[in-house]
Amino acid sequence: MDVILLERVENLGQIGDVVNVRPGFARNYLLPQKKALRANDSNKKVFENQRADLEARNLERKSEAAAAAERINGKAFVVIRQSSEMGVLYGSVSTRDIAQAASDEGINIERSQVRLEKPLKSLGLFPVRIVLHPEVDARIDINIARSEDEAERQARGENVLARPGDQADENEKEEAAAAPEFFDEEAQAAVTPEGESEEASEDNA
Repeated sequence: MDVILLERVENLGQIGDVVNVRPGFARNYLLPQKKALRANDSNKKVFENQRADLEARNLERKSEAAAAAERINGKAFVVIRQSSEMGVLYGSVSTRDIAQAASDEGINIERSQVRLEKPLKSLGLFPVRIVLHPEVDARIDINIARSEDEAERQARGENVLARPGDQADENEKEEAAAAPEFFDEEAQAAVTPEGESEEASEDNA
């Protein structure tokens, strides 16, 4: 189905472009969201008459989105979830969960604005893209942890899945590597070039 885009649509086109899309995509998304019109002669005339207004409104929305992006870009939001000892979640964190986490902090993000490259199914810090406008993105971090304390530790860069014993072993290794080496001159002097002690050399004589 051919449609006329009323705004920029990611991976599709710019305002005024006539593009061919699947009928279901047009009927279920583009047309009801008023992002496009059917590309017939009547609608082409309607679009040309409204083009200046559409472009002006788009610039206004873009400016508002840019201001919002400055407010939220780089912010981190905590999501508390249960997980296995290996850090695998019992379930996953969805776009709805991310929007809710932002809302709890007083930031209005719509579920439809959240873009996930893959499901979030483990503990950790994850960058998430937020589409505030077809031409304006923001980036936030989602901190998935089992408690607020763990979330704070993860934010500091700690591995919350490391066992206490593992951390102690790592500390010992670091201390051993950093410790200076001591040279015992008396012990070294007591060894002959052939690797025998002086006392053994005298007995052999």
